[in-house]
Amino acid sequence: MSRYDSRSTDPTSYRDRRSDYGTSSAGENGGGGRIGAPAPRRDSSPQRKLDLDGLTPFEKNFYVESPSVAAMTDRDVEEYRKTREITIEGRDVPKPIKSFSDIGFPDYVMEEIKKAGFTEPTAIQAQGWPMALKGRDLIGLAETGSGKTLAYLLPAIVHVNAQPILSPGDGPIVLVLAPTRELAVQIQQEATKFGTSSRIKNTCIYGGVPKGPQVRDLQKGVEIVIATPGRLIDMLESHHTNLRRVTYLVLDEADRMLDMGFEPQIRKIVNQIRPDRQTLYWSATWPKEVEQLARQFLYNAYKVVIGSPDLKANHAIRQIVEILSENQKYKKLVDLLEDIMDGSRILVFMDTKKGCDQITRQLRMDGWPALSIHGDKSQAERDWVLSEFKSGKSPIMTATDVAARGLDVKDVKYVINYDFPGSLEDYVHRIGRTGRAGAKGTAYTFFTAANARFAKELIAILEEAGQKVNPELAAMGKGAPPPLAGGMTERRSRYSTGRSWS
Repeated sequence: MSRYDSRSTDPTSYRDRRSDYGTSSAGENGGGGRIGAPAPRRDSSPQRKLDLDGLTPFEKNFYVESPSVAAMTDRDVEEYRKTREITIEGRDVPKPIKSFSDIGFPDYVMEEIKKAGFTEPTAIQAQGWPMALKGRDLIGLAETGSGKTLAYLLPAIVHVNAQPILSPGDGPIVLVLAPTRELAVQIQQEATKFGTSSRIKNTCIYGGVPKGPQVRDLQKGVEIVIATPGRLIDMLESHHTNLRRVTYLVLDEADRMLDMGFEPQIRKIVNQIRPDRQTLYWSATWPKEVEQLARQFLYNAYKVVIGSPDLKANHAIRQIVEILSENQKYKKLVDLLEDIMDGSRILVFMDTKKGCDQITRQLRMDGWPALSIHGDKSQAERDWVLSEFKSGKSPIMTATDVAARGLDVKDVKYVINYDFPGSLEDYVHRIGRTGRAGAKGTAYTFFTAANARFAKELIAILEEAGQKVNPELAAMGKGAPPPLAGGMTERRSRYSTGRSWS
């Protein structure tokens, strides 16, 4: 029997747990919550000024350290974190776990973990699960494909099972905010897989589709809502749901949400949630804007960083940069496809929706099985394209940055940046669609004179990952004129695909 009760076996188990742990939500050594006294005000965030009087206390500290973890010495912990590139901040940080048995999830969760074929926790899970289960706010910085979705979803399931069951008119207990429809849908798939056996209901709220089915889900009552900010605000303003019961808030890919201009919507949503909630804040990068938002929304937070907080690419990805001119791109793409096409999934990124459609149309005219996905497509069409791509019926998919984050197709072997993105963060996220879950991958990037301002930062990312740097790119990084200027339009680098071009 797990040390975390499950409502799947006893609908009133939360009452037993509340009596076991007491009704205070304070974590170990008083670090778990804000009930009883408002948090010190380091900012003027409106939700920090809300009065906690009258709010029903709730339980959020469920962590019980296993004997094997308790037996780890400080030296053991330090060596383990060093081996797995785990950096931590905060007070009373729990020790990391080494195996799934150390965390003691309910049996039904453990069965799903076994079915998924996981052998050991990822680094973010090993340190993040104990942190999240202790009920403290948490900042997690980890690259894409690191297992962060389960790092917050499995503790969310434990959290839900400890709360009173929903009453008619109640909103969700867990709210997950995500930047894109694709990411939201994938989070829902994981929530369904791991939550169904304990009768935890969820729904996914996003734009581009009729509201009716989403409204019906909300009115029936769901414990977990995964949402994009815009559609959720529509639902709140239409009084189809409320956030009064939310005690577990997740902001996934916070950096991407800020890039997309969602900060006002995020603030509007968070200000409707009780201030003593548990907040988990996930980001792949840590720019100043992300840090400022975290300071306003979180209190007494743990922080866990996997790898370096500096921008870097997954080392399992081979990165190849091709220096060429704009009018060489399409021919180069076709030549490259002839080289690498082996039935594997190939994801081609474009800057614009128009360019995405044009290149896809040309590829299809030339006999290549390509489909496209971007923000102007209906949700039904986007779902169909993704299905065709995942099944291999259309192994080439062109996309704008709508697919750069949140797209989790496990066997994408190649990523091609037909257009270089507008930032190095987007570059890292784009190529991160390959090399996932321990697999190897290759990313090809077409780099033109118009992209020269990114050369120095791109070189730093390549060097950090131990990649060869194209000499022409290196020259551009030192401020030299782009090598393809002055009529040298037919020259190509031998660093592009491993073969020589005439």
